[in-house]
Amino acid sequence: MTGIQATERHEIDLPMRPGKVQKTEFEYIRHGTQTLIANFDVATGKIMEPTCGDTRTEEDFAQHIRRTIETDPDAKKWNLIMDCLNTHQSESLVRLVCELEGLDIDLGVKGESGILQSMKTIRCFFE
Repeated sequence: MTGIQATERHEIDLPMRPGKVQKTEFEYIRHGTQTLIANFDVATGKIMEPTCGDTRTEEDFAQHIRRTIETDPDAKKWNLIMDCLNTHQSESLVRLVCELEGLDIDLGVKGESGILQSMKTIRCFFE
């Protein structure tokens, strides 16, 4: 989930009455948003290293992935399944993967050349 809206009901709900269901007040007060980034361990079904914060930048996501990988330094391989959200294919994440894998390659310049040239070339890097 990329954003969660923090809301509060403006009025209390009306209680049930004989023959009537409880009525929920529809007006609410907004208290801003929070971003939630979480991973599921498919073997156990547990959430790993959740991150809740005010922003959802590529650096936030790369740091989240770094913390997740650091939970098991003895793991030989990680399989991460993500959607096509821009932070999931960012320059920060490509650089993090290269650092963690010990790859010493020229990544190029974002938007101009090499792997970082476009989203298409970045997607090919992760395949």
